[in-house]
Amino acid sequence: MSHRPFPGRRSVLRGSLAASAALSLPTALGAAPAFARSGRPGAAWGVQTGDVTRDSGLVWVRSDRPARMIVETSATESFRNPRRWHGPLLGSGTDFTGTTRLRGLPPGEQIHYRVLLADPDDPRRTGEPVTGTFRTASVKRRDGVRFVWSGDLAGQGWGINPEFGGYTIYNAMAALDPDFFLCSGDNIYADGPIGESVALPDGRTWRNITTEEKSKVAETLAEFRGNFRYNLLDENLRAFNARVPSIIQWDDHEVTNNWYPGEILTDARYTEKRVDVLAARARQAFSEYFPISTLRRPDGRVYRVQHHGPLLDVFVLDMRTHRNANSPGTQPVDAQGILGREQLDWLKRELSRSRAVWKVIASDMPLGLIVPDGTDIEAVAQGDPGKPLGRELQIAEVLRHIKHRRITGTVWLTADVHHTSAQHYQPSKAAFTDFEPFWEFVSGPLNAGAFPASALDATFGPERVFVKAPATANVSPAGGYQFFGEVDIDGGSGELTVRLREQDGTVLYTKALQPGRVGQ
Repeated sequence: MSHRPFPGRRSVLRGSLAASAALSLPTALGAAPAFARSGRPGAAWGVQTGDVTRDSGLVWVRSDRPARMIVETSATESFRNPRRWHGPLLGSGTDFTGTTRLRGLPPGEQIHYRVLLADPDDPRRTGEPVTGTFRTASVKRRDGVRFVWSGDLAGQGWGINPEFGGYTIYNAMAALDPDFFLCSGDNIYADGPIGESVALPDGRTWRNITTEEKSKVAETLAEFRGNFRYNLLDENLRAFNARVPSIIQWDDHEVTNNWYPGEILTDARYTEKRVDVLAARARQAFSEYFPISTLRRPDGRVYRVQHHGPLLDVFVLDMRTHRNANSPGTQPVDAQGILGREQLDWLKRELSRSRAVWKVIASDMPLGLIVPDGTDIEAVAQGDPGKPLGRELQIAEVLRHIKHRRITGTVWLTADVHHTSAQHYQPSKAAFTDFEPFWEFVSGPLNAGAFPASALDATFGPERVFVKAPATANVSPAGGYQFFGEVDIDGGSGELTVRLREQDGTVLYTKALQPGRVGQ
């Protein structure tokens, strides 16, 4: 366990944060936004922060009408002598969302912030402020790092169920007071309509909050935007966003199941068959609804490295945008692979540059778990236990690079497969042996159908040390099998501890790793 004491974020939630957030949010799930001051801009969808570093962070908000975004920060909840940041004008071109970058923040400190939305024609007219808090990365190793990760939200028709309490897993994650939340993809299910009710095997009925945009597969920009708004109807998620910053990556369901660039759909539910058109619309909505630093670069890329002090660098991969077409994956040469050459070279370069004790590689798909797409392969492993083929070739290149450059402290985290497990990869058990042993941990879903454990591919020698998964497919959240993971890096010893947890926070499996080893 880290010896860093928890700052007062819990008291913040119980006090002014919860009170002020309640003023600006819907009073019930699915309710139309109500605003405290008639005719003034309101922020019914809450606030969130992302890509927080030692001295910066991004603050996000959505208005109900045109407004000027203003952010004030303070070292205390009283907001005495606040620092003011003038943000963008929010309008229909971004679905009234906006992000403001805060710079020059003190490292390792709790930052309290509030967002004001001002009438563009009369800056004196502002709506009720919405408050939040986050902690900047510390430059002091002794402070330690704690974060949580998971993925897969509102999938397979399992949406926000008020009788179930909504997305209650976010409360369990918040109780750990993490420095940030790593979401490993499938933030929405744009291809998964949500109906009013689903019959459960035990005779009960699962009842969803529904919206027009979630009544069909998303094809238009408005429908993709509506998918992101849907999740923000959940009060647990809004409260979590207001106190825990995020590092967001995407996977397939932000667009459609198992998509790849250039694909032409045969799914009869779609009138727009060109995946590239759907992906462009989805990407715009994704960039509007999450505070991600690199999406505002000219190349607009999702992959990036987030530096979190001397103990941790997080390498956020994008295994969706740059991949080749899904196939059986048996080709002996595969230049494009699942990462694309540019991203692959970037990853190797940035891993070599990293001086952090731990290098967490956030992969939106698992390495040695077989994820099929009909008769093709959706992820990396293709079921052939021999030498690397297809997309496995790029992973072999990364693993070889880590070994020969003597890169220490690499750990792979992922979601996607809707169960939780821990795999140890060992060259002594592998067909490809030019790498050092390493761990891969899987978590999720957050609120989606749970599925049986995936089969393993022996190419990189994975041994499944722990797994919890249902015996049948698409078990509802009411049936359990909803998971998240916790990573706790001790500031004194540098030891990294992974805990795989259930929906209520119960620890299922614990693994402690020692620093300074090549691979891990």
